[in-house]
Amino acid sequence: MKIDYARRFSSFSDQALYQSLDERLRLYVREMGFRYQLTFQELRQMTEISVDLHMWDEEPIHVPGRPSKEEMLQTVKDRWLALREEETRYPSKPSARPFSPESKKKTLAVNQGNNGVFGMCPVASEKTVCCNLHTIDTVQGCGFGCSYCSIQTFYDPGSIAVDNNLSEKLANISLNPERNYHICSGQSSDSLLLGNQNGILDAQFEFARMNPNVLLELKTKSKNVRYLIEADVPPNVFVSWSLNPQLIIDNEEHRTASQEQRLDAARRVADRGIRVAFHFHPMIYYRGWKEDYSRLIQNVLSLFSPEEVVMVSFGTLTFIKSAIKNLRLTGLPSKVLQIPMEETAGKYSYSIGTKEEMFRTAWDEFRPWQDRVFFYLCMESRELWESVFGFCYDSNEEFEQAMLQDLAHKLRINGQPHTLS
Repeated sequence: MKIDYARRFSSFSDQALYQSLDERLRLYVREMGFRYQLTFQELRQMTEISVDLHMWDEEPIHVPGRPSKEEMLQTVKDRWLALREEETRYPSKPSARPFSPESKKKTLAVNQGNNGVFGMCPVASEKTVCCNLHTIDTVQGCGFGCSYCSIQTFYDPGSIAVDNNLSEKLANISLNPERNYHICSGQSSDSLLLGNQNGILDAQFEFARMNPNVLLELKTKSKNVRYLIEADVPPNVFVSWSLNPQLIIDNEEHRTASQEQRLDAARRVADRGIRVAFHFHPMIYYRGWKEDYSRLIQNVLSLFSPEEVVMVSFGTLTFIKSAIKNLRLTGLPSKVLQIPMEETAGKYSYSIGTKEEMFRTAWDEFRPWQDRVFFYLCMESRELWESVFGFCYDSNEEFEQAMLQDLAHKLRINGQPHTLS
């Protein structure tokens, strides 16, 4: 029987997840599997729970006495669920656990082929209120280590790729000259991660000059703005920063610039006459979140004028199943899965009530800017729009047009000078 179970265990379908555990936890799962003759489904459940507890910096769950298999599994599951229901608490000092070697090592690859770089936002959906964002994949893969990132779902986590003929590919994009486009290069990587390496920023600036009907967004969590300060940036280009309290940056947004560094970089860019934007995305619910986000927003209000800021968005943690699986495989210390998630439109996220509380708090803090900056919710329901803002666009196309009109006005691209008001 033991021999048969050893063979069954070795063919366990989630071996990759099991192998991502450290030796102590692998022995724990193996011991429980052999002791209780767990099925594949039960092994998967024990492995996922062990991974989650390790990510949350919690000890494995040991059940005292000699319970039955059903009692053991129920006790473990109940404790795991109880931890998810508790208010998430982040340590003031992030985990000292090192990154796995796989999560650190990134090689730079150069694409020689004819892969496409232009498309729609990978999470665009008719099931939520969507701005119909277009994207250009100037870089594929990211060197930062944000625990919740979906980029790891789409690209090889061990490499970052750039195109050797990016300028040519951008020049070949067919656009309708009679309409405006909001295009972002920060969906497949961080827009400023590599600076102008391989001429990627120069290629985007030339694309913007050749297409004045394009409103080009460079989205980042970086402080790497030196080239932007030095270069001749077209007036239809703006730079956006994803912002979070420093506690979240320390614990979940590994290797990114600090909150202070991001705001300082944005201030330097705005001083150069380039418009900026801010994405409070993902907002994370934890003990102390309200005070931390309120303080962050007040800091933004004190550092920037509404004339310098083209838009502000709110969003939160949202996962597809493959992203949850990949997050567990990374071995990163993280608490982003330690939340009671609900499924909506095929994705997993906070409850409507939790989102409403977070977004309303942020919206209220931004009261001085409410009539002077374009605000929106990223990939959220009509119900949330109406609850937070008091209205919702009738269609995604109407939302897109409203955004484009506001961006064009702020960027002053219709023959007006690119200077601060």
